[in-house]
Amino acid sequence: LVAVIGLFAWVSTHGRARAIAELPTSRIGSAAQGYVELYGRASVDPDNLITSPFSGVSCIWYRCRTYSKDNNDREWREVSCNVSEATFEIRDPTGACRVDPDDAEVMGAEVRTTYSGGYKQVEEMLFGGGLIYVLGEFSTVGGAQSVLSVSEDVSTLLAEWKKDPVHLKRRFDLNGDGEIDLHEWELARRLATRTVEKQHRDIRQEAGVHVVRAPKNRRLFLISSLSPQKLRQRYLLWSFLHLSVLAVASVAAIWLL
Repeated sequence: LVAVIGLFAWVSTHGRARAIAELPTSRIGSAAQGYVELYGRASVDPDNLITSPFSGVSCIWYRCRTYSKDNNDREWREVSCNVSEATFEIRDPTGACRVDPDDAEVMGAEVRTTYSGGYKQVEEMLFGGGLIYVLGEFSTVGGAQSVLSVSEDVSTLLAEWKKDPVHLKRRFDLNGDGEIDLHEWELARRLATRTVEKQHRDIRQEAGVHVVRAPKNRRLFLISSLSPQKLRQRYLLWSFLHLSVLAVASVAAIWLL
């Protein structure tokens, strides 16, 4: 059993070390859409910060766990876990990117432990102003990457105009008969099309918002306050330890058999 656990642990940690080593660090402003590695400084803007519920400290991410221990228990039991879901921003010299931490594996967070009223409270936090490493799915929302439908937006705009029939007739009832005939309605549709096309051009000229989130294909999604080099070294060390456990347990199992 120990050998099997060591095998799976070695595969997991070795795979993480390889993922970090094989992907070059991308610049936010020129990063390709897809799986990327980013390294930037977390914003300290008040809109980017949240407050940890245990200590009241401002941070960009937290995970707070509460443990209890009855008189008959020898070990602490986790009774609650609260993880922040707010996005935060990182920057490098080329641009800014929002990070959605949902389902992320977080490494290098500062850990604080307090005891109160028979409970143990453990909070992990990442702070604004520090360098943050992110490995995840990069995409750009809005701007030139916007997915827009002229036909759908034209239909929506015409439906909005229909809600005010008095104004609609004032604009498009050219012959003054109190009705919008087919010719007049076609003019209204052309105007709506030109309006929507101009709105789409304006949207695509705006700067898009870069976002990193968990990959859909279950690839590693990692957020850390450690540098890529330190992360890789840590995973390689764990990989070596797990491999050693695997080897020793395998030899022991063979000897016992």
